[in-house]
Amino acid sequence: MKRSLLTILSLLTMLIAVNAQRGINYNHSYAGGGRLLMRVDSAAKNVYYALMFPNQPKTALNYLPEVDSINLQIYFKLDEPVESYRYSVLVDNKPILVNKSIEKGELKTVNRPDEVLLAKTLGDFPVKDKIISILIYSVENPENIWKSVFYGKRIPKAVIKALSKRFATYKGVDYDRILNPEENIKLSITEKDEQLTILKDVSEIDYLYYTTIKDKQTGQIIFESKLWEYGGTVDENDKFMPYVRLDKSIFKKSGDYEISIQPLIDWKKCFDCKMSAKDIEEYTARYTLSIALEQVNYTKKELLRYTLMAALLVGFAFFLLLYFNKKANKKKLAQKEQQENIAKLQLSSIRSQLNPHFLFNALAGIQNLMNKNEVDHANQYLAKFARLTRTVLDDKERISLSQEEKLLHDYLQMEQLRFGFTYKITHAESLDLTNIEIPSMLLQPFVENAVKHALAAKAGAGKILISFLQEGHDLLLSIKDNGHGFDVAKQHTGLGLQLSRHRIALLNSIYKENHITLGMVSNSDGTKINITLKDWL
Repeated sequence: MKRSLLTILSLLTMLIAVNAQRGINYNHSYAGGGRLLMRVDSAAKNVYYALMFPNQPKTALNYLPEVDSINLQIYFKLDEPVESYRYSVLVDNKPILVNKSIEKGELKTVNRPDEVLLAKTLGDFPVKDKIISILIYSVENPENIWKSVFYGKRIPKAVIKALSKRFATYKGVDYDRILNPEENIKLSITEKDEQLTILKDVSEIDYLYYTTIKDKQTGQIIFESKLWEYGGTVDENDKFMPYVRLDKSIFKKSGDYEISIQPLIDWKKCFDCKMSAKDIEEYTARYTLSIALEQVNYTKKELLRYTLMAALLVGFAFFLLLYFNKKANKKKLAQKEQQENIAKLQLSSIRSQLNPHFLFNALAGIQNLMNKNEVDHANQYLAKFARLTRTVLDDKERISLSQEEKLLHDYLQMEQLRFGFTYKITHAESLDLTNIEIPSMLLQPFVENAVKHALAAKAGAGKILISFLQEGHDLLLSIKDNGHGFDVAKQHTGLGLQLSRHRIALLNSIYKENHITLGMVSNSDGTKINITLKDWL
């Protein structure tokens, strides 16, 4: 009797120990992907957790071939809006919990070595021979869904359901198909053939598989793909079948090639790994593809004929290209020359308007002095006006900076007799005034505008400063007065200013690489005009 009781107690102790080993170990957790932590059976082996794949960046796979049950926790940082998050639970792709919200009161504080987190236990789930999926998203960004898959089944070996070859026909394209191929496949590829398609069976985890093709003679991988396409072909359950396309050009010679389709898993990165090389090989589907490249053989006569035809075609194409290129360039040059001639005619027209405008204003100045009976001043004015008129009427498009400076001196000294202002012309020492040319009378209309509208009313208190400066490769011409200023944004009716603006625009159409820019700044203390000749020096 005593011996029987001891035997029963021993059996009970063994059962308790076995159950304890099978229970979930809550003291050790694994990353489950996204916001999830996972705990597994105490005696579980080969726990592959938080596997990521390039073609599914928001999906994490946990492969658990020897796990009975799991415990899942969702965690958040202290400052995250927990109430905004929702989660759903699916078992074998069937929802058992949908859009479940999380209350902050349900969370417990978890102290980690590097930070403090808030966590909620989602529960214990039997996972043996099941697929449990957890979907988590925020209502603030509902399109950003993180999916964690806990795969308790054995990952199935992939099966090639069909191998198709596309070739050209007079109507377009057609296909040859090998359905449910054996492990050894023979295939001929001709010049008409364009591409091959490998069609795989449907699974819940197509994204897990990747395809390689290896030259069995050299061992070199000639093709690799981690992506699957869908569409065009469905299985018996009306589900689109995954396929991968490859160009025939990857096969450089006839011979044997190996197609491998296997899970994209690093079998060494897991907890308590017990997978042998033989176990891993059972997950890999391998097919031998014997390729025969059919090439067209040409006679020497045919090769010579085709070479001659190709040379003639290339020569003719080159001749046509040269002819049309020359014709296009000639047309462009003619158009450019025509545009420049039109611009020059317009410039001449503007100069012909500026000259009478200047002469009229000068004669009005002489009349003004005569009316005031200032005969001496009028005679001096007339002498300077005569010299200035010869320069103005000289039909030169460009003059040197020294000539422009002399013209401005004559004009300003002439106008000093009427208005009594002071002026100064300065230039940078680095500028060679004799050899640097600018468009003639470029500054005079702006100087005349300053004298008439800014300095006339100030008499002896009026001042004007003209500067020739160098800024890098740019030539900067500046005119500054101490008048009362004007509104630069407002359109002004002065003929000289309008013609000068138009003239600068035309000059820019001719000197495309050396643009001229006009800048004006005006306030109650005076006006400053900057004319910049880009890359002029």
